[in-house]
Amino acid sequence: MSAPLPPIGAIDRAPATLLDELRALINLAAPLVGANLVQMAVYAIDVIFVARLNPVDFAAATLGVFLYSVVLWAMLGLTTACAPIIAAELGQRRHAVREVRRSFRMALWLSVIGGLPCLVLLANGESVLRLVGQDPQVAARAGQFLHVLLIALIPSIAAGVMRTVAAALGRPGWALVVTLMALGSALLGNWALVFGHLGLPALGLIGSAIASVVTTLAMLLAFMAILLLDPRLKRFRLFGRWWRPEWPRLAQIFKLGLPIAIGFTLEGSLFGGAAVLMGLISVTAVAAHAIALNIAAIAFQIPLGIAQAATIRVGMAYGARDPGWMAHAGWCAIMLGTGVMALTASAIWFAPSLFVNAYLDLNAPANAQTIPLALNYLMIAAMFQLFDGAQVVLAGALRGLQDTRMPMVIAGFGYWVVGFGTACLLGFGLHWEGVGIWVGLAAGLLAVSAMLLWRWVGRERLGLVVG
Repeated sequence: MSAPLPPIGAIDRAPATLLDELRALINLAAPLVGANLVQMAVYAIDVIFVARLNPVDFAAATLGVFLYSVVLWAMLGLTTACAPIIAAELGQRRHAVREVRRSFRMALWLSVIGGLPCLVLLANGESVLRLVGQDPQVAARAGQFLHVLLIALIPSIAAGVMRTVAAALGRPGWALVVTLMALGSALLGNWALVFGHLGLPALGLIGSAIASVVTTLAMLLAFMAILLLDPRLKRFRLFGRWWRPEWPRLAQIFKLGLPIAIGFTLEGSLFGGAAVLMGLISVTAVAAHAIALNIAAIAFQIPLGIAQAATIRVGMAYGARDPGWMAHAGWCAIMLGTGVMALTASAIWFAPSLFVNAYLDLNAPANAQTIPLALNYLMIAAMFQLFDGAQVVLAGALRGLQDTRMPMVIAGFGYWVVGFGTACLLGFGLHWEGVGIWVGLAAGLLAVSAMLLWRWVGRERLGLVVG
């Protein structure tokens, strides 16, 4: 016989010790980290299949996915702001079923309301890419690619909301299960549609877009089934009265989520801007930058999952009005995130060739210029791993306190004034080129992490903690 489910609205309680909190955090974060890493593999599959097409289609897919990802990431920041609100509602243990359902419903509404203007932007992707000076042929193909891929946008945002709510309600493992399913779907879909297998036509670039749409719809349906059938989750009746508006709650999610969306965009655009600067140096510098950045992005998925868990744990403590629990939850996440990144940084520092070899043949003469640059950039990436891990976990902990506006301002100043400014100064003013650009990225991450740490340490003085 299975163990009885906890009472609704009492999913968790303040841990007795710091070790108990760390254990609860790891239990919540581990499947989220796994899901993030598997999601990176899903993206890699798309790249691997499209890369086997012609260079124009590969460039079109790269630009199209970049534009789509910027929009999606911003919308996920906007809508998954329901996570700290739901966590606080659970921490309060007052009418949790009704309040959680309202937050979930309005987050889904916001997925549609906010997603519709984004569809217009993506539908005009060719014009956007032409406006920023991209090759007309590549822009045209990217526009065709986006015309199909945009179908996945709103379902992908909604699936993100469902994943977040499932985790907040104590079922983070489903995120990993669904993402593993998505990995299989992406592999099969690309294999069948890009090159034509299983009796299907070879659709090339458009086939990859269709595979992404099918995978996204499958994820959405899977999460819907989980929310309806999982014994713990179905008692919240999350899809009940889905047509009924709760305008104050929608406004609350929007007010909390808009700064998160802007902050995500500021961070993502910094690395996009760095790629543009690399393009002013050489094609080789762009290739080396892409390799180093991809390796750093894979490592980043670990503190990102910890940050997602930190938002929920700190949010529950915030709702319970327990400053001690808030401190335990936040510091456990910060220590865990920076500790893990210290390990990944050490691995990159002491064996950078091992990582680069996964992307390039170290002995191939054609890679002779790219490899030294990639190794140099990776050494700097190893140094900023700690800052990158710290800033994302600190931001997650502050979101648990429903503090998002000032972190947005910090992101704007740290990433673009300190980070991009330093990259331009060192890269071109002092002629450090790519190394200077990467030092600029590190400087931006250091500045943001330091300012967020100052805000977290001073949370009581700044009035962020309600006791």
